[in-house]
Order: sequence, then structure tokens, then C-alpha cells
Amino acid sequence: MSVSASARVRSRPRCERCGAPVSAAAERDWDAGTYDRVSDPQFGWALEQLTRLNLAGDEVILDAGCGSGRVTGELAGRVPSGRVYGVDVAPSMVEHARRALGAKATILCQDLIELELPEAVDVVFSNATFHWIHDHDALFSALYRGMKSGGRLLAQCGGLGNIDSFRQIADEAAAEEPFAPYFEGWRRPWNYASAEETAEGLSRAGFVEVKTWLQPKRVEPQRAFVETVCLVRHVDPLPDELRSRFVDRVLAECGDPLVLDYVRLNMSAVADGAIRA
Repeated sequence: MSVSASARVRSRPRCERCGAPVSAAAERDWDAGTYDRVSDPQFGWALEQLTRLNLAGDEVILDAGCGSGRVTGELAGRVPSGRVYGVDVAPSMVEHARRALGAKATILCQDLIELELPEAVDVVFSNATFHWIHDHDALFSALYRGMKSGGRLLAQCGGLGNIDSFRQIADEAAAEEPFAPYFEGWRRPWNYASAEETAEGLSRAGFVEVKTWLQPKRVEPQRAFVETVCLVRHVDPLPDELRSRFVDRVLAECGDPLVLDYVRLNMSAVADGAIRA
């Protein structure tokens, strides 16, 4: 790592539990236990992705944004002669994944834009993570640096238009009393990128054979899903006594049954060894 890069890492805030440098957008934790129970939609989307990932069984794989470890376990089962690394910035997710997986995978608490792996990987897989990272250029460059020449990237995250109507309702609720004072200066934590800008970003990082596309998905969630997944960062600035009230206010405007129009951004690419050299 260069002196300037080291200085940037030292200047970043660090996770209080694991000491890893984290970006400003990644400083908040998650309820890992509840997420593990309610994240069936995300798990199903990951399984769909895995049908496009042909493996010999001896690959080294990174699960970039491993969450509670459900998908990481699936990956480990597909490479009995390989190794799997799971990386997540949320300490609760890391702890949950380590307990759930044991020796099946190596779980690391890191910010993906500051990625440092014990070895280069053959495959980077990611599901429902990249939209939580504002700086996609830094993300794609970090992933590229951690891959072997010819390594494959297969990822899906929220894309342009993702749950737009729901987020508009949540923003309107955030502008109302008694919630509004707590949202002063609040920065929206997501980056729902288009397929076109994502392809350009991957190419800038050195990837070739880049393919990106958007895919609509519909979900009819329960309240626990809305609280733990959809509004997880909206409730961060609120005191405990207002969090349930905020969720109630949003849900009251959404109608029954609540239907969320997700838009998934798919991407596949190959790390170009010629550029790496």
C-alpha cells in the first residue's frame, strides 16, 4: 500500500468492534439475526445468480458483502476443494456469519473499498450490497485489485428506480414532525446506479467482457422486512421512541398489501490480465 493510501486508511473512521476502516456510509450496523430470518427475497435472488456461475469446485471465492452468511454457505458448498472469504463492514453480520459457518468460510470485517484479502480470488460474488456504497469507482477498483487475472465478477444490487415510490413516501414522512429535526443534514446512503454508468465504471477499473442490465422484481414484505431492510438507515438518526412511529407512518401511506417494486442491477465481468500487468 502506498504512503498516500495508508494515510487515507488511517484518516477513515474505524469500526469500534473490529478496528477495520469504514467509509462514512458504512458506519451503521444491522440487526443480523432479524435480517437472517427475513431476507428470503435477497436469498432467492442470490440463488438465481448462482445458476449463472459455473464452478469447477476448487476456486477461491469472495462473497463481497456477505451479510449474515446465508449465501456464503451456499458458495462454500459449491467449492469443496476451494476456499471462500466473506467480507462485510457490519460487525453484527460478521459475528453472525462466523457463528453460522465456522470453518466453512473465512469471514472478515472490512469496508469493501478498503479490501485486503489474504490471497487473490478467482471469483467475486455479491448480492444486495453494492448499492450501499456511494463510490462505485473505488469499489470496482478495490475488487479488481483483489482478483486473479481472468477472475470473474458476478454481482447484483439495487439499481436505478429501486423501490422509488416507497422511498418517496419515506422521505415525505421524514420531512414531517416530529421526525424532521432528526433528518437535518441526513445523507441518503444508497447509490442506485444505471446499467450504463455501471458498465462504464467496471471498464474504467480494468474489467472486460462487461455485461450489465436491470431486472424488475416485486416483493410483498412483512413489517419486520420493512424495518430491518427497507428503512434500516432511515431509523438510524431517530431516537428509540420514534422509530416504530416512523415505520407506522410510512406503512400507513403505502396501502395494504404493501408491494415493493424492486429493480435489480445485474453485472458480470472479467478481470483483464493485460491491463493488470
